Amino acid sequence: MASSHKVLFGFHAVGVRLKTAPASIVEVFVDPSRRDARMKQFLARAAEAGVRVIEADGARLAKLAGSAGHQGVAARVQPVEQAHSLDDLLDELQEPPLLLVLDGVTDPHNLGACLRVADGAGAHAVIAPKDHAAGINATVAKVASGAAETVPYFMVTNLARTLGELKERSIWITGTAGEATQSLYEVDLRGPSALVLGAEGPGMRQLTRKTCDQLVRIPMMGAVESLNVSVASGVCLYEARRQRLAPGRG
Repeated sequence: MASSHKVLFGFHAVGVRLKTAPASIVEVFVDPSRRDARMKQFLARAAEAGVRVIEADGARLAKLAGSAGHQGVAARVQPVEQAHSLDDLLDELQEPPLLLVLDGVTDPHNLGACLRVADGAGAHAVIAPKDHAAGINATVAKVASGAAETVPYFMVTNLARTLGELKERSIWITGTAGEATQSLYEVDLRGPSALVLGAEGPGMRQLTRKTCDQLVRIPMMGAVESLNVSVASGVCLYEARRQRLAPGRG
């Protein structure tokens, strides 16, 4: 496998690439024993896009994907060009930025789920520190259901410095913390916003916390003390989106 190629697997991840950048697909591998309607629809889309399709049994697909959860579909693809830098992306935005910052999220399943939520809520990018985060791999792409292809993911050398640079752009930094006095629903998220979440349990690192402009808590009405980071990301991002879409506001 060429070093410049990467592997996507699962119907969502490969399907989104077929839809958004079919020319970047080198070849698609499918399990010929799977003949259900979903596979037939997928093969029709691949044929329409003119993509090379190769039959491969489950064992070969599992080896290619590095996972048994391939659903009978995998693809070798070339990288898709996204914004070169966070600065480039912010310079090009035509609306107030909505960013998700993840501090200490090292589990690829959590990262994939966060990317999926970010895509759904219309976040413009996800930011994480290079030394304390999961990178994009096949598992992340599978869990993200295509969002790893659509949401820019920037891994930065110094997260506190990056947050400081966002502040210089008048982006308000809102961190989440269980002990915060303000509720998420009490703050205005209609303007340029970056929502910062830490890993479940330890939360944000101390320096990250100090860099935030404000801290908010997600109201917890039951017995559990915290939410999974991807669920918390969804709650926060969709509250920001709700405020921006509310009639008579913004």
